[in-house]
Amino acid sequence: MYISNEGILVILFVGLVAGWLAGKIVHGTGFGIVGDIVIGILGALIASFLFPRLGIRLGTGLVSEIIYSAIGAVILLVVVRLVRTGGRL
Repeated sequence: MYISNEGILVILFVGLVAGWLAGKIVHGTGFGIVGDIVIGILGALIASFLFPRLGIRLGTGLVSEIIYSAIGAVILLVVVRLVRTGGRL
């Protein structure tokens, strides 16, 4: 799979927005703005590879990418929080 330089920049930008949004949705994570942004970028990468393979489609364009990435970041924040707290929410 080939990702162009522009594609990487879009994933990073969307990850920044998604990390901020996921930090607002999942309260009490304790990672701060920088940690949420990193989680958002990782969530964007996960969402950009995983969701198309699962056949999940919400639409096209930048807004749908932000939604995909925010969902990926929220899932990642919840998993990291479960691992960090020993399974307690």
